[in-house]
Amino acid sequence: MAPSLSKNVLDAIGLLDSQIPPSISLEGSNFLANGHPTFTQVPINIIATPSLFTSANKTKHTAGCFVGFDADESSDRHAVPIGKLNGIRFMSIFRFKVWWTTHWVGNSGKDMEHETQLMILDKNDLGRPYVLLLPILEGPFRASLQPGTDNYVDMCVESGSSQIRGSSFRSCLYMRVGDDPYSLVKEAMKVVRVHLGTFKLLEEKTVPGIVDKFGWCTWDAFYLQVHPKGVYEGVKGLVEGGCPPGLVLIDDGWQSICHDDESITDQEGMNRTSAGEQMPCRLIDFEENYKFRDYKSPRVPSKKGMGAFVRDLKDEFKSVEHVYVWHALCGYWGGIRPNVAGMPESRLIAPKLSQGLQTTMEDLAVEKIVDNGVRLVPPELVQNLYEGLHSHLESVGTDGVKVDVIHLLEMVAEDFGGRVELAKAYYKALTASVRKHFKGNGVIASMEHCNDFMYLGTETISLGRVGDDFWCSDPKGVTNGTFWLQGCHMVHCAYNSLWMGNVIQPDWDMFQSIHPCAEFHAASRAISGGPIYISDSVGNHNFDLLKALVLPDGSILRCQFYALPTRDCLFEDPLHDGKTVLKIWNLNKHTGVLGLFNCQGGGWCSVTRKNVGFSMFSNTLTCLASPNDIEWNNGKDPISVKGVDVFAVYKFQENKLKLLKFSDDLEVTVEPFNFELLTVSPVTVLPKGSIQFAPIGMVNMINTGGAVQSLAFDDDENLVRIEVKGCGEMKVFASEKPLMCKVDGASAEFSYEDQMATVQVPWPNNSSKLTVVEFLFE
Repeated sequence: MAPSLSKNVLDAIGLLDSQIPPSISLEGSNFLANGHPTFTQVPINIIATPSLFTSANKTKHTAGCFVGFDADESSDRHAVPIGKLNGIRFMSIFRFKVWWTTHWVGNSGKDMEHETQLMILDKNDLGRPYVLLLPILEGPFRASLQPGTDNYVDMCVESGSSQIRGSSFRSCLYMRVGDDPYSLVKEAMKVVRVHLGTFKLLEEKTVPGIVDKFGWCTWDAFYLQVHPKGVYEGVKGLVEGGCPPGLVLIDDGWQSICHDDESITDQEGMNRTSAGEQMPCRLIDFEENYKFRDYKSPRVPSKKGMGAFVRDLKDEFKSVEHVYVWHALCGYWGGIRPNVAGMPESRLIAPKLSQGLQTTMEDLAVEKIVDNGVRLVPPELVQNLYEGLHSHLESVGTDGVKVDVIHLLEMVAEDFGGRVELAKAYYKALTASVRKHFKGNGVIASMEHCNDFMYLGTETISLGRVGDDFWCSDPKGVTNGTFWLQGCHMVHCAYNSLWMGNVIQPDWDMFQSIHPCAEFHAASRAISGGPIYISDSVGNHNFDLLKALVLPDGSILRCQFYALPTRDCLFEDPLHDGKTVLKIWNLNKHTGVLGLFNCQGGGWCSVTRKNVGFSMFSNTLTCLASPNDIEWNNGKDPISVKGVDVFAVYKFQENKLKLLKFSDDLEVTVEPFNFELLTVSPVTVLPKGSIQFAPIGMVNMINTGGAVQSLAFDDDENLVRIEVKGCGEMKVFASEKPLMCKVDGASAEFSYEDQMATVQVPWPNNSSKLTVVEFLFE
């Protein structure tokens, strides 16, 4: 049942009680969306109940309903048809691995994939709106969607334990309709948040400070062989190269681990040096392993261990404000070693893959975990696990954790009340510990792509990975995989954010600045709205590229929202249809940004059940881009374009400007695994002389428009005043040459060509200070 919430709580997230009849309804054997059939031949055991809430503004086409069913027999798993889907285009988000989801499209029920977490039916020109299907939780059961027989869509409801059974459900699926796909998902998530009462929306939380800092992760630099000297040298090289990190993330390789059949020594885990070897290991101590434990401070010789190392790192490199470390949800990949002094007790559990997970891609981590079992801390003791681990990490000066291997719990839930109850216990303990030791938000969630986590684990966690790992090369050694896997990564992150971005700030993961597709990755990270961090090997950097992302103080030009696919891409296939360019949009404070990425060439294969290359689709593509591709009215801080007739569109790669009306199209050609970024700036007409003006930003930075922090017009003096963050080459559009330019009150030289004024902006003495740039017109 829905929790009892006050009107103030409902108002705060934009929901009110409503008696408005839902515009998605089950009538006879059809689900109707504003009177238009969507799912047909609905079985008689399917039950639809109008939702209690609608948008506070009561806009047209916003109501929804909960869907459930009655089964003849009680069971721990039901796969129930909810209706046939024929000839209606859909997009979906499904789990292609146990840990990760991605985008999928089709036209009928048979085109669906198992473990679908979200599904949207496309609207048509006859009045049918977008239709959202959101499988959720009900009691100890969790739902997903999957293909049935004869174009039926099935709702799969499962507890994860043969001991937890049920036969009657009323709210395991939420359906909603709307004319705006972005608002549709957002409003639906608000309803589900109130209905379940087990998580919080991103807008209700504060993201950790690492999102505004450049970061370096040790994983691809060292893998399991990470050590203090290497970390120190890595940070030193970045600082000396002019790209000081604000975040240092020490990934897997710092913990004390060993196999069950190994003796515990002071050289624990020393032979686990390659990825995969560590996965059968168990955690044997909350403290760091010998590599970090034996560190002796050259600054204060009496100080040693992880605490001394973290302190030296922060003291030596003032840009480093945040040191995070990695750990698995269950302590380590294989859990906790039993019968070790100071460690919580654990039970050996044989993981079991559900029928849905058996359809996912083969995965090394899953294989290792299933083969070797998990030593799981019982849910009633799990608070001891997190208290032991996090209290130590806080005591040595770390600021947060990357929690990985999250969706392991559903495989080990048989004896613990099922997947939902086990998850509740673990996430409750994790949440309490993070609040106590890491300010409530010092977490990066990873390997967490499933609705169990999104609806149970995000009460305080506000940052999470939205794509599979950055694979610098194909793990199977296929040369082309070095390229097409990068396109897959972009698509994972962009489409997953449509759902996940409502509860966690999307993190597009690390990348390497010397990778063949480094610029491709850098462009997407620059406009993603999330953190930007790399995993370069020590001393192996492309500083020219990094300086287009990172300011001299280690901060970044972050967008105001999170990047999402444009409407004309939502129901297309940007990986293997040979024609679609992935277009993503975001908003800065005063400009929009449109990213165009040619990702074609590989992705999910529904026949082989894995990601494979489709080289025949990797070709140069041409697409259309327009100011109306940007959702100006969506996002955290919408930009009003009411009354704007013209937009200045700056092409980053070509360094050219084009003036477009709102619905005008610009033709852009993109090579395989390449990109173009368009800064789109609304044009203002100055009252004197009818001069047109629009800020562009720092063109030496990839997120050019992110530099513009404020914009003011002085009508009396015919002057434009802009506060900018950063340094380098600043451009503005002006239909006439300015009379004068000033930088921080001093006259500055500038050039004027192709209706763009260009001025060099120095880095301020005080890095927190914005630079004021003024343009005076006749």
